Amino acid sequence: MKLDILAIGVHPDDVELSASGTILKHIALGKKVGILDLTRGELGTRGNAELRTKEAMAAAQILGISVREQLQMADGFFENNETHLKQIIHIIRKYQPDIVLCNAINDRHPDHGRAAKLSADACFYSGLIKIETHDNGLMQQAWRPKAVYHYIQDYYIEPDFVVDISAHINKKLESIMAYSSQFYNPNSTEPETPISGKHFIENVKAKATILGRIIGTDYAEGFTTTRYIGVENLFDLK
Repeated sequence: MKLDILAIGVHPDDVELSASGTILKHIALGKKVGILDLTRGELGTRGNAELRTKEAMAAAQILGISVREQLQMADGFFENNETHLKQIIHIIRKYQPDIVLCNAINDRHPDHGRAAKLSADACFYSGLIKIETHDNGLMQQAWRPKAVYHYIQDYYIEPDFVVDISAHINKKLESIMAYSSQFYNPNSTEPETPISGKHFIENVKAKATILGRIIGTDYAEGFTTTRYIGVENLFDLK
């Protein structure tokens, strides 16, 4: 299966919180989208790896993505090394995405920035024919995505572009709430975290409102890129 977009998150729920509206929009346009979780989020204060995986698959159903895989790297302790790079390269070559979305380049959680660099490096190395990876015993073909974009997470980072997600905000929030162990639940007996407060989901929606206002729409998601963005003509821009 070839994907148009592969969204990579170091923790389950990273993609839903930051880029699920963009995913929903492109699925509505007929694009095939998949998600790759690098870890199972096992160091999270609330829940556990098994529960978070179950929630991730429920969120995948809500979004209607084509595939979701988890690499089970060590949460908090993965490194940008040959072993971890090749795991991501294997997935990139397997699904041959044209666009990769990945974690914020700098953020409150140290895993986010580290995963951003790891994922972006893997996208580059995936195009080198002398790096060998195999799938079901067969040599994989080299494949380099056309573009890598980083979504914005906890820290406010000035976006290089924003995507109008107004038609998809409710489904975005539904996919986030699939992670019921992580977010506000008045009946939960688990410890409080920075994202489990009563108003956190309102903050997610407010951030989308602020980004949407910039382009004259209700809700948007922002992304950064390390290269120039080309457009066919000025009328493509909002």
